[in-house]
Amino acid sequence: MSARSIDGKAFAATVRSRVAEQVAALAAHGQPGLAVVLVGADPASEVYVRSKGKMTIEVGMKSVEHRLPADVSEADLLGLLAELNRDETIHGILVQLPLPAHLDENQVINAIDPAKDVDGFHISNVGLLGTGQKSMVPCTPLGCLMMLRDYHGSLSGLDAVVIGRSNIVGKPMAQLLLKDSCTVTIAHSRTKNIEAVVKRADIVVVAVGRPEMVKGDWIKPGTTVIDVGINRIDAPGKGEGKARLVGDCHFDSCAEVAGAITPVPGGVGPMTIACLLANTLNAFCDQKGLPRPRDLAV
Repeated sequence: MSARSIDGKAFAATVRSRVAEQVAALAAHGQPGLAVVLVGADPASEVYVRSKGKMTIEVGMKSVEHRLPADVSEADLLGLLAELNRDETIHGILVQLPLPAHLDENQVINAIDPAKDVDGFHISNVGLLGTGQKSMVPCTPLGCLMMLRDYHGSLSGLDAVVIGRSNIVGKPMAQLLLKDSCTVTIAHSRTKNIEAVVKRADIVVVAVGRPEMVKGDWIKPGTTVIDVGINRIDAPGKGEGKARLVGDCHFDSCAEVAGAITPVPGGVGPMTIACLLANTLNAFCDQKGLPRPRDLAV
């Protein structure tokens, strides 16, 4: 393997320690508070919410969890969000997605005060990001950007291809790269001759949810590959019914060609929670009229 493996786990630990330092330094202004709302009992969401709560407390923030039954009414959920919007001890609000089918996801997201929308999904934050203004930025693309800046320094003038056009990763990732003066192409399932489009890129960010779709022969030598995908596939070699996690890139073939690549697991994933904590701190600073910490702001 010739590519440098970008260690998201180690970088996320660095970001969390920066957040903890800032929380301690700002203690005279109060304690940042994060509220997480979980509807139902999806096992993956349960694990994720537990991990978020633990890390929130570790960096010195207040952590509040609201667990609601899967059949909660939309009115009750919106009522809880209205309460959290008014609560001055809560600076960040996150509703764990996906929601049960009877709830309108857009309506729920847009009921969160944009200043407390630490997921960056509220339509106001989407618009602010799209016009290059200060906003809350979705955590996963923010983590990708931090890793790219850490590796490259300046991204100015680099050719970037984002594969995937979701509202959660693809679109905000493209906006962030544009803001850092990259030339940006968004490729997706309908892109013609996608291999040739990807082959010209200095940076490739892949977020399509298709296991090992991007192969090494798609990648230009020396390119930086950020693999956002996390897919569970059968691993008969490990025993019957066993599975393994892979990204949206075929790691071994891409690593032979790329200059740097994020592994799966251990790449982008750990950065997502670290950036949630950074967003909560930034939201706290905004609400208190304080400047955002320079090394945690976009």
